Amino acid sequence: MVHFALSGLIPVAEGCGGGIRTPRLTRSRRERTSYPDLGGTACLIMDPECSRLLPALCAVLADPRQLVADDTCLEKLLDWFKTVTEAESSLQLLQDHPCLMELLSHVLKPQDVSPRVLSFALRLVGVFAAQEDCFEYLQQGELLLGLFGESGAPGWAAWSIPSVRSGWIQGLCYLAHHPSALHFLADSGAVDTLFSLQGDPSLFVASAASQLLVHILALSMQGGAPGSPVPEAAAWPMCAQKIVNHVDESLHAKATPQVTQALNVLTTTFGRCHNPWTGVLWERLSPPVARLFERDPIPAVHALMDLLLSVARSPVLNFAACGLWEMLAQTLSRLSPIQAGPLALGTLKLQHCPQELRTQAFGVLLQPLACILKATTQAPGPPGLLDGTVGSLLTVDILLASKSACVGLLCQTLAHLEELQMLPQCPSPWPQVHLLQAALTILHLCDGSADPSSSAGGRLCGTLGGCVRVQRAALDFLGTLSQGTSPLELVLEVFAVLLKTLESPESSPMVLKKAFQATLRWLQNPHKTPSSSDLSSDALLFLGELFPILQKRLCSPCWEVRDSALEFLTHLIRHWGGQADFREALRSSEVPTLALQLLQDPESYVRASAVGAAGQLSSQGLQAAPASPENSQAQQGLLMDLMHILSTDSEGFPRRAVLRVFTDWLRDGHADVVRDTEWFVATVLQAVSRDLDWEVRVQGLELARVFLTQALGQPSLHCPYTVGLPRASSPRPHPEFLQTLCRLPLFEFAFCALLDCDRPVAQKACDLLLFLRDKTVPCSSPREAGDSPNSASVEAALQRWREGEQAQPLGDLDPEAMLAILRALDLEGLQGRLAKSSDHVEKSPQSLLQDMLATVGVLEENEADCY
Repeated sequence: MVHFALSGLIPVAEGCGGGIRTPRLTRSRRERTSYPDLGGTACLIMDPECSRLLPALCAVLADPRQLVADDTCLEKLLDWFKTVTEAESSLQLLQDHPCLMELLSHVLKPQDVSPRVLSFALRLVGVFAAQEDCFEYLQQGELLLGLFGESGAPGWAAWSIPSVRSGWIQGLCYLAHHPSALHFLADSGAVDTLFSLQGDPSLFVASAASQLLVHILALSMQGGAPGSPVPEAAAWPMCAQKIVNHVDESLHAKATPQVTQALNVLTTTFGRCHNPWTGVLWERLSPPVARLFERDPIPAVHALMDLLLSVARSPVLNFAACGLWEMLAQTLSRLSPIQAGPLALGTLKLQHCPQELRTQAFGVLLQPLACILKATTQAPGPPGLLDGTVGSLLTVDILLASKSACVGLLCQTLAHLEELQMLPQCPSPWPQVHLLQAALTILHLCDGSADPSSSAGGRLCGTLGGCVRVQRAALDFLGTLSQGTSPLELVLEVFAVLLKTLESPESSPMVLKKAFQATLRWLQNPHKTPSSSDLSSDALLFLGELFPILQKRLCSPCWEVRDSALEFLTHLIRHWGGQADFREALRSSEVPTLALQLLQDPESYVRASAVGAAGQLSSQGLQAAPASPENSQAQQGLLMDLMHILSTDSEGFPRRAVLRVFTDWLRDGHADVVRDTEWFVATVLQAVSRDLDWEVRVQGLELARVFLTQALGQPSLHCPYTVGLPRASSPRPHPEFLQTLCRLPLFEFAFCALLDCDRPVAQKACDLLLFLRDKTVPCSSPREAGDSPNSASVEAALQRWREGEQAQPLGDLDPEAMLAILRALDLEGLQGRLAKSSDHVEKSPQSLLQDMLATVGVLEENEADCY
């Protein structure tokens, strides 16, 4: 539920409730006090009510017999302590609340504390110790050593629980923010524990340990004077040296997991730290990284590629001096094509990559497609496509090794090239012709129409025949290639392949959807002048063959196919519905009739798509012409059909689609809407006001906004109520229009939607009424609600609001009464409250503490906060 009140109608308490309350631990279920979010400035300090509740809560947390609240409450409690310590001294907080120190000290006896509370307490200690004076205070009592030292938490029985290990890491992360923490980490053995946790069976724990090591390394290297030379690695602080030595040892390890851990630490370091000392780090560790390429097989390939690309993106390294480009080139030549593909794409995305390396990387991406062309033609391959590639024989072997290897490599290659073409770093010249030939060849291989001239080509046919995954990837890439310039003969071949795919009974629903999408892209951008939006003669011939196929797809027994065909038709009409040749081709087919028949489809998704297609057909005057000359009746028939769907359809998708169509019709001045706009708006809003789908109600409010904008804001638009209105910057609303507005359910619909249980509806209604007030109230007399000629109806409406009867009709209102209600509402205040989270009324520290205590029975049974 959305919790808010209308200022002036329902009072709302402001502030954070920091006053002294009665000493008893009670809270009425009906008591409602508004608090800002826990992160708000008003509740940063520890107020008296929270101070009073803390001892009881700490006692509950320390008692293993109590069933403490769930992890969500503990997370909220920790967030609140973080907020408090950002505004107050942590040391002062502990001194003023001895119960906190008692709780933290009790954790040193882990057998008496639940694992959930142990994890919470470890993190809480870290939050307090983030301030250096509090850190020293806690260290004096050996609390920190007892929790984070080698003989502390790692020796507990609860250490076997991942959440406890995770809490230990997070606690260290919180406290590692000052020099004193670095000395503690180096002397306590915590860093050594982090080394072991890198191999933790829990991936979350292992990842957190690696990230904390990077954080400690970066913290250790802070403090140097700007511009001062970076010392050699041997002169680095103790913590930094310890981490670097461990990474170095791990890079020399024979076990791949250890190598992967070291590479992950380095990747994160170069990704986050852009300081000069990272150059010294790479100088120290690049030799063991380079020696990884000498192993057979190369260990941790993916982690190694991530590291090289992370280093290559660093803004502070001298790549030529550190030998990075040579290492990248060596890696590209050593890896198999399936491994080298992501590295090649990442290399081509680099800003300052040498041209020679770019050429090599692009050649790696092109290898699989070059082999496809080579295996399916007599010639050794199109000139230029194999230039700069290496290891092509190896690629052919991999392609033919197994179906999974072939499919994986081709899908990866097509996706990488599709992404690359859309990037500013796209290689130039782009081999458009060769890539288009390769994409078409792959589609021929998939549908079995290829005529290979070699044994390798025959094996490819057997491997790729009927492979839906490769077909989808090739069609996506084919659609992207439509952005380039291609010779006419290849464009015609593209149309032929698309027609065959759309017509084939073997094409799966997803392949057909991809084929429709690719067809639309090629129709939008085949070889034509950039200034022309008309379809070319070749495209029109293509459409003549396409519409019979589209008719069959509209009658498909598979609802996904019918849905895709309708979406494709809608896009076609939207782009070319005004072109005479297209209109003639469409009208000569049965497509419009079949599309309208699908308004009765049993599948709701299809009905929704049919509504969109019917709306486009009607907007362009392309609906199926009846045998009789009464075409206007057919138009009205469609309008009534859509009204019927809006009122009676059991699914939300078609009803939403109808509202979108109606909104477009109103905005564009559709003939059926202009004929009787008042009836149209009233009928639509009456149906929408009863709809249970919040998205329908939001769209209904959007339609009302369009109506008001045309009538009040833009007199030049198609609206019968704008005739004769003055063309001023702030026109006075026409009295007849205000009377019409009172007759319509628009104001009542928006007024009731203000307290809709779905916040997007209430926000939309608030925006609509603000717009209406800004356009009307400044032009009216400055009378208050009680001064209105119809003050009784105004007071009755407001009284119903005070009593919570928001759904009751307003009754008959005259224009002055409507304007008086608009003046009486604090819409700006309501807009601000709606922008808050839905639970902002109850989200307060006091509420959180009371709820946690209530779960264990410390509060009276009926006095816990009610969400």
